[in-house]
Amino acid sequence: MRLVDISEFFSDFGGGVRTYAHQKLDAAAGAGVKLTIIAPGPADRRETRLGGEIIWVRSPNLPFDHRYHLFADMRPVHALLDELAPDFVEASSTWRGAWMAAKWRGDAARALFLHQDPVAVYPHTFLSPALNEDLVDRLCFWFWCYLRNLAQDFELTVAPGRHFADRLKKFGVPRVNAIPLGVDHAAFSHEQRDETLRLKMLNECGVPHADAVLFIAVSRHHPEKRLPLLMSAFSKAAFDKPAALYIVGDGPMWKSVRSRGSRTPRVSVAGPITDRRALAQRFASADYFVHGGAAETFGLVVAEALCSGLPVITPHIGGAAELSHPSYSEAFRSGDADALAEAMMRAVARDRGAMSTAARAGGRRISSPAQHFDHLFQLYESRVSSARRREAA
Repeated sequence: MRLVDISEFFSDFGGGVRTYAHQKLDAAAGAGVKLTIIAPGPADRRETRLGGEIIWVRSPNLPFDHRYHLFADMRPVHALLDELAPDFVEASSTWRGAWMAAKWRGDAARALFLHQDPVAVYPHTFLSPALNEDLVDRLCFWFWCYLRNLAQDFELTVAPGRHFADRLKKFGVPRVNAIPLGVDHAAFSHEQRDETLRLKMLNECGVPHADAVLFIAVSRHHPEKRLPLLMSAFSKAAFDKPAALYIVGDGPMWKSVRSRGSRTPRVSVAGPITDRRALAQRFASADYFVHGGAAETFGLVVAEALCSGLPVITPHIGGAAELSHPSYSEAFRSGDADALAEAMMRAVARDRGAMSTAARAGGRRISSPAQHFDHLFQLYESRVSSARRREAA
């Protein structure tokens, strides 16, 4: 099968999408799938990578985040599709990339893979908890109408988590398939814990106490992740022992996040960590994982934290909440700093050893990337085979 992924938000300077794309290229090569990723970039360029191919199409920068670009002209994308003659086309966004895939005149089967929930990312983030999420969803009826119309041009709509799939079905998006993402169990493990590194992280937070409680947050510095909320809640929480908050990541809000972190006692904003082993060591060397984002479609960083043996504190909704369980997590009302502070205090008051054991067990139940891509490619292959049988008849 020749598969083309029109990936509008792929960037070599990005985080989760870049990791996913590399996993996909590697899995496709192993499965005998010929994968080409078409992505917007600063210049026209073509390269072989991980057994597949990436074709960059010169496109303008995304406003407010110059690491990313946006497709502007569908003609070069359509010319590439004509040249590649794929059996299957996947569109990985709800915007220009999706319309380009839908409007191409080729015969390939097509899927709309929705990595993002735009209503949760923007309206929920800026309007809740002042407004109830259900009310915000109703106010965004126009987007759900747009998405339903867009999805009609695709044989499949794919959601990377069950929570998001249920949301799509609720708003009438057709032909929804839930194929949850996978976590790299080999890379993220409690065995990566390093007490020397842990003390170094605490020192960076200005808390030089080996018995202190160490929270870690790993996320893109974007409004949907609500990092200022995490710092505010951490400052409000009253613990029985010293505590520290270590924040990893980068993104369009990095200046304000770093500024806020520098003014908040016992907080370190460490910046991006692109080395996966170094990141896994920091996960395992912390005590608790805290997450502010309620707009996740899967919650990959939560999965990585669980595999690392970390109890988790998450919002009450979203993909992160889908991976939570009372045996190893505490939930809080999304967007509520006081509720988050209380959840952090409840977690610390519990038996961390028992929570960590339960977290590791929860992590083992999450699919691997190989299982995710096996399921995805089988779904696409079945559509290609059905189309070929129809043509033969």
